Amino acid sequence: MAITTAQRVKDLAREAGFDLAGIARVEPGLDWAIYKEWIDGGRAGEMRYLTDHRADIRLDPRRILPSARSIVCVGKRYNGPLPYSTDFDSTERGWISRYAWGDDYHLLIRQGLAQVAAKLQNKANCRICVDTAPLLERSYARMAGLGWIGKNTCLIHEGKGSWFFLGEMLTSLELEPDTPPPDRCGTCTRCIDACPTQAIIPTPGGRYTLDSRLCISYFTIELRGSIPEENRSGIGQHVFGCDICQDVCPWNRRAPTDCDAEYRPREFAPPLERLAALTDQEFRAMYRDTPVSRARYRGFLRNVAVAMGNSRLARFRPALEKLAAGGDEVVAEHARWALGRLISGNE
Repeated sequence: MAITTAQRVKDLAREAGFDLAGIARVEPGLDWAIYKEWIDGGRAGEMRYLTDHRADIRLDPRRILPSARSIVCVGKRYNGPLPYSTDFDSTERGWISRYAWGDDYHLLIRQGLAQVAAKLQNKANCRICVDTAPLLERSYARMAGLGWIGKNTCLIHEGKGSWFFLGEMLTSLELEPDTPPPDRCGTCTRCIDACPTQAIIPTPGGRYTLDSRLCISYFTIELRGSIPEENRSGIGQHVFGCDICQDVCPWNRRAPTDCDAEYRPREFAPPLERLAALTDQEFRAMYRDTPVSRARYRGFLRNVAVAMGNSRLARFRPALEKLAAGGDEVVAEHARWALGRLISGNE
């Protein structure tokens, strides 16, 4: 029987369409202290799936697959040629984070890793993880040589930037691990300086971390209730997620701008007026099988109302008055706030 080598597995990953592939050794406790400090500091906000009983599973990948010896880490590029949010100046349209423009990556990454696992049949036990599994995936991706973890907490590849979906396959195969690259953020603080809500903060250990409770992505995706009023103006035109800390990163200046058709936008920056008029059924149909569905209808309308308020455009008054008169108090409260920010008269 042929011996399965690390190079063979990485070749299989590239044949399955992945742009990055590397091997990490299963290391219990890897970056666990950093993660524990983060959750103990309350920086996960209301994301209880990061702090409940599943948190301790992250201490050891063998709690996911007891026979695990190696972790195959992969990256799939989702960047495209359309403008970054920092180059987007339309106040009439809503910004959706680049990763959510196309189809839901969870299924697509899982399908690619399943192709790799199928070719290792009868040779190893495997367990596929894509984002939702309790695994410190960026830490293992770093150990697998896919990049370093930047000040903005994104994984950054020196030649290809940070526009990557990550996936992992735990395997019982003993594979030669790759070497983590050096941290090349240096003294750059562009991501920190550019964050409108100042969500990237220093830690006592001299590192930087993300306080979710100040992050636009957290506000517009994960937070289910009211967005703190003092943070609403910083959200700008974002109706789902945020890319600013990646948009300004120098390592993304020359990042490749090609991606698979599945990750291209179904509609780039849709008009806010149309989004505000969506029914629950229309929202579900429009964003079915995309990451945007995670915000849920109520949260999405709340975000649209905030974006309309930040536009200051009087033309949005009728749409906001309708949202303010609706039956959902969270949406109505944000619509009333937005109405108070509109400039009177004609634009």
